[in-house]
Amino acid sequence: MCGVVGIVGKSDVNLQIYDALTMLQHRGQDAAGIMTCQDGRLAQHKANGLVSDVFRTRHMQRLVGNYGIGHVRYPTAGSSGPAQAQPFYVNSPYGIALAHNGNLTNTEEVERELLQTDLRHMNTDSDSELLLNVFAHELLKQNKAKPQPEDFFNAIRAMHKRVRGGYACVAMIANYGIIAFRDAHGIRPLVYGSRETENGTEYMIASESVALDVSGYTIERDVAPGEAIFISTEGELHSAICAEEVSLSPCIFEHVYFARPDSIIDGVSVYKSRLRQGERLAEKILRERPEHDIDVVIPIPDSSRVAGQALAHNLNVKFREGLVKNRYIGRTFIMPGQQQRKKSVRQKLNAIELEFKGKNVMLVDDSIVRGTTCQQIIQMARDAGANKVYFASAAPAVKFPNVYGIDMPSASELIASGQSDEEVCKEIGADWLLYQDLDDLVAASQDGNPDIAQFDCSVFTGEYITGDVDEQYFAKLEAARNDSAKAKKAVSSDDTAVIGLHNGAVE
Repeated sequence: MCGVVGIVGKSDVNLQIYDALTMLQHRGQDAAGIMTCQDGRLAQHKANGLVSDVFRTRHMQRLVGNYGIGHVRYPTAGSSGPAQAQPFYVNSPYGIALAHNGNLTNTEEVERELLQTDLRHMNTDSDSELLLNVFAHELLKQNKAKPQPEDFFNAIRAMHKRVRGGYACVAMIANYGIIAFRDAHGIRPLVYGSRETENGTEYMIASESVALDVSGYTIERDVAPGEAIFISTEGELHSAICAEEVSLSPCIFEHVYFARPDSIIDGVSVYKSRLRQGERLAEKILRERPEHDIDVVIPIPDSSRVAGQALAHNLNVKFREGLVKNRYIGRTFIMPGQQQRKKSVRQKLNAIELEFKGKNVMLVDDSIVRGTTCQQIIQMARDAGANKVYFASAAPAVKFPNVYGIDMPSASELIASGQSDEEVCKEIGADWLLYQDLDDLVAASQDGNPDIAQFDCSVFTGEYITGDVDEQYFAKLEAARNDSAKAKKAVSSDDTAVIGLHNGAVE
């Protein structure tokens, strides 16, 4: 999962991009990058680390220009290192930079075509670089000295026919402007807005609406599935549906875990969807365990807090913040090694003993992926004196890997894969375990926008919307995503060099 932003303004946009990236930091803590353009000259800075660590005053002073793009990244399939930081750049045609959120599912086919037919060189193993080169090649085929918006849209149309998967991208074309596009199913989120200044209208496109809020942009709408939006350097906006068959099927895991609660995605308030998740969990508890003896509901911070509040309210039991989070520790399920994850849980959370001692505690989390985190937290609750420890997941059992941009483990490392709820309950050490029903999870989001006919729920059902995920694909995914592969890849990437641009000069 990553976060992207693109801005076409009337003055330097570097600080706006920086602020937007800080609002999207939850979508990736591995690397950050910004690229801007002024008078056809590109300036870029990117590196591993948080936004606040990557950019200093000296960097911002070089990032001049009225339009630019930014990216925050977390490593997919354990691949990290400075060479993977985005935006990526190619100089032909025109000079194009791209920032990508998502994952392609036909990377081998695309890479083979690019190398053998299009004769384009890849510098990394990133599918984002593949996507950039496909777009660049198709734009070059338009053969225009001064391309028009329709030429950019034609290149996107051709690109959609070549790539499959989930992707939401912003790309900057030197001297021309910014183009943003979304896959035909709208799996990954993308929204745009505008604001009026004394010099004219400015536009921002970003992964989540919170990025627009911080700079005072008014949300116009979400980028539609298969749609491309081009904003020229003069601030003229053009749009077109560029995919042949489109259907809105957004990733429901955004509402469960990834998106900020103050975001609105595809017309759905993430906060309200999580409230409804908690309400429906309460209904299930009252239906299946009407004589429950829960004394207190305690959320596992932060993404389960909203659902936990609604759950406690509807059960008419106390809600308490019994776990204190160290906010300087990253998200554990995307960390590359199991030992690192185990160590980080104790560093990340600490129990307030008086909220646990002698009580029957209901712990609430957004989901259960590997089970490592909840297993340790349940033990922490017992160590703090809890009488009984129950566990509720605001999502159904995660049994299948995500292939559209969330770096979940391989199937063999998912605790619910091949195990019953009772077996998972025993393994994590809970007195009893409750999963959200899939129909209730979908309804919790769909209630916010009934026009969404379906969501991508592949991590729960194993049904992949692109229709190209088979056993062979999973075998390759297993090899790439298991912990040993990630550890090996992380070591090999530490010394990888990165080429960057600063005001047109190679770094």
